[in-house]
Amino acid sequence: MFKRMIMLLIAMVSFSSHGAVILQYHHVATDTPAITSVTPEQFREQMEYLKQNQFVVKPLSEVLNSIKAGKALADKTVVITFDDGYNNIADTAHPILKEYGFPYTIFIAIEPIEKQYSEMMSWDTLKRLAKEGAEIANHSWAHEHLVRKLADESDSQWLARIEQSILDTEAAIVDNIGHNFKMLAYPYGEYNSAIEQLLQRHGYVGLGQQSGAVGAYTNMTAIPRFPVAGVYADLSSLKVKLHSLNMPVTSLSLSNPELSNGQWRPALTVTLDMDDIYPHQLMCFVQGQGGKKPLWLSENQFTIQADVDLPPGRSRYNCTVPSKSSGRYYWFSQAWVRPKDDGTWIAE
Repeated sequence: MFKRMIMLLIAMVSFSSHGAVILQYHHVATDTPAITSVTPEQFREQMEYLKQNQFVVKPLSEVLNSIKAGKALADKTVVITFDDGYNNIADTAHPILKEYGFPYTIFIAIEPIEKQYSEMMSWDTLKRLAKEGAEIANHSWAHEHLVRKLADESDSQWLARIEQSILDTEAAIVDNIGHNFKMLAYPYGEYNSAIEQLLQRHGYVGLGQQSGAVGAYTNMTAIPRFPVAGVYADLSSLKVKLHSLNMPVTSLSLSNPELSNGQWRPALTVTLDMDDIYPHQLMCFVQGQGGKKPLWLSENQFTIQADVDLPPGRSRYNCTVPSKSSGRYYWFSQAWVRPKDDGTWIAE
């Protein structure tokens, strides 16, 4: 009887930790910026690794619906996503994915399509890919920085503009493709609490660009993805991420990524479910400042804070810890976005 109870406990831990890894790509090409690109050879190597190692590649909508419904996900579940809708995805990535039978999602902005930018897919191309299994989802109307207000724009005017951008984008996708997944990938990975509440009101999920696996503990308006490009495109480093687990975060002291009022060194307190965690092995990293041991406040709660001000723009706190039961790593990331001292934003 005791042995059965132990096995049941292990199974329960395994069930709660199983989630999915969502990969984020932009370009699959050799003539595009390296910081947002993988080469066709790298991309094929990554897809072959998924096949050879029995990863379960699922559509994004199916995985997120399972998480929302509290359904179990197969171990080693992976989702493939692309932001922006560049032609090289249709020309290069799609044939490879079709060969492997892997589903995927493309997040598109509407303005580049309507203006017929040469590097962007047309509606005809997107329709063809959708018919062959691709999911087409929301990336805002003009790929705008959603957190940034226009000159002399009030909070209510700003939020109404962002709301219209998201709803108009979804409507255009419905009209042209027929898809209505209500999945928004935040442009540049930038969002704040007001935008999260807006998505919740309209029944959307929101995907960022902070790292981590998704699962039962995921905030569905702050869904992490692992960017795959540049220095993060190497398969040896990607393997660890592909095997990562959903960090069992039960609460955060701060959830709004947008910093304000000179609070450029946010002190983040994280509460965890500790059933499968070695606390002394948990390690955090402050983007641009390197590794930092967390300060444990209690048996299940730690805090992490930057030593110097986070710079204007986007930053991350990343924390990882090995699983007791599997040796794989739980992974958590908190995104931050900071204006300049005068309240304006850096030009991008």
